[in-house]
Amino acid sequence: MADWADWIGREQRAADRLDPALAARWYATFDHGAPASAAMPQGIHFCLCTPEAPTARLGPDGHPLREDDPASFLPPIPLPRRMWASSAIQFHTPIAVGATVERVSRVVSITPKSGSRGDMVFVEIDHETSADGIAAVTERQTAVYLEALAPDAPLSPPAPSPEVFDPQAWDLHRQLVPDTRLLFRYSALTFNTHRIHYDAPYALEQERYRGLVVHGPLTASLLLQLAAERFGENRLAQFGFRGVSPAIAGEALHLVLRGAGDDIELAAFAGDGRQVTKASARLA
Repeated sequence: MADWADWIGREQRAADRLDPALAARWYATFDHGAPASAAMPQGIHFCLCTPEAPTARLGPDGHPLREDDPASFLPPIPLPRRMWASSAIQFHTPIAVGATVERVSRVVSITPKSGSRGDMVFVEIDHETSADGIAAVTERQTAVYLEALAPDAPLSPPAPSPEVFDPQAWDLHRQLVPDTRLLFRYSALTFNTHRIHYDAPYALEQERYRGLVVHGPLTASLLLQLAAERFGENRLAQFGFRGVSPAIAGEALHLVLRGAGDDIELAAFAGDGRQVTKASARLA
């Protein structure tokens, strides 16, 4: 593949404001009641400083175009499929309603690999988010680019098995069914136009998913809310998550947590026990 060394170290800056309307929409999306304070729950940063590419500059998948241009933040990787693979997050200060938010994003590494799924390229991006000039969140996000799939490629994930998820080994368990309304609202909150989250024919025919795909950061946000239920709001110092398998809209999703202190394990599982997300956290 091409040499993308010129993209290492490239920066992108964005500014936003956490206004009351966005806060209200976030709470409504997750069926939360009125907040007790101006400090927003952890995970709100996913909805700030979102991409603002014009519609005419979107690619066939809905993501902003990647071009061989000095102004392009991400390199023109020719692989058409993109996924949010993982994130490692540090929380410093809660972001309050009314805060002026700034984010500096920097390309850290670009790593081509080959495996059973064909050619892949992993891109690591550091995001530094501040609120009213104070460090709020730092995150290392890993995105992966993948080859196109054949029109008759097996659907992902496989059809559910007869097995049933057993939560007995976990300290806390919650179950929900993320439906198309939740996916639509989260796409709106994050200004995410990736078509796998709302365009069922595209998801099936072009990317060979068995249904609409639940956003990785949406599942991460639900796990953060599970941690808040257990330990209180804004208690985590660190949180990391990794996608293991797609979660599909309209199907049961089991959120679980165990441990405490510096050793908190979280996860999301499909109804038949297939793991969707692996996560860990540490209390402040």
